[in-house]
Amino acid sequence: MSGHNKWANIKARKGSQDAKRGKMFTKTAKEIIIAAKIGGGDPDGNARLRAAIQAARAINMPNDNIKRAIARGTGAEGDMAYEEVMFEGFGPAGVAILVEAQTENRNRTTGEIRHLFSKYGGNMGVPGCAARNFQRQGQITIPAEGLSEEKVFEAAIEAGAEDVQNEGDAYTIITSFSSLNSVNDALVKAGLPVASAKPVYVPTVTVKLAGDHAKGLLKLMDALEDNDDVANVWANFDIDDADIEAFES
Repeated sequence: MSGHNKWANIKARKGSQDAKRGKMFTKTAKEIIIAAKIGGGDPDGNARLRAAIQAARAINMPNDNIKRAIARGTGAEGDMAYEEVMFEGFGPAGVAILVEAQTENRNRTTGEIRHLFSKYGGNMGVPGCAARNFQRQGQITIPAEGLSEEKVFEAAIEAGAEDVQNEGDAYTIITSFSSLNSVNDALVKAGLPVASAKPVYVPTVTVKLAGDHAKGLLKLMDALEDNDDVANVWANFDIDDADIEAFES
């Protein structure tokens, strides 16, 4: 799990660069559209939309863009026929991979994801083949700047969180899937600057990788993440931090 977290944190830092900002805006807008379509356009009564707006503000998405995405989701500015699709498969050395996509063309996206699995030494499987290696949980991210670990820990535990992890430049708060929204709301009310709050899949068992297997798996992860329709990727690999840093440098 530590290796996967390290990769995710590096990707987040890379994603904050100007070259990646447009793609981040597009993917975040899709999440806002889907959240508004499913639960309505009022963030006070739609926890998923509220979290999506938090994520948008964390990357400095303009308010006009946020409002436009909400309007598209509710149908006020035309119907956006996005749907959520989960793809499952395996990468090098049998690493289990879950790919969450948001697309208006399932057939096109299915073909693209299948091609990426094949190109980088993996294979896409049937629903359920990889999900058995994961547990559904909630994850909340708070920037570490200006906040002591003790303050974040106390607020998180009081709010009902299960664990707090210090990732250096951010705190990762782990919750049960069912309590994600209530913990997030409590942290916001406590004045903590929540950057994101989302459901995640946490591996129940990991596969240790090194050398060519590690490089191949990270290439596959990067390629999946870079696809315009992919919202999230989870995998149960464990790669040493130094190897991940070297690959991403």
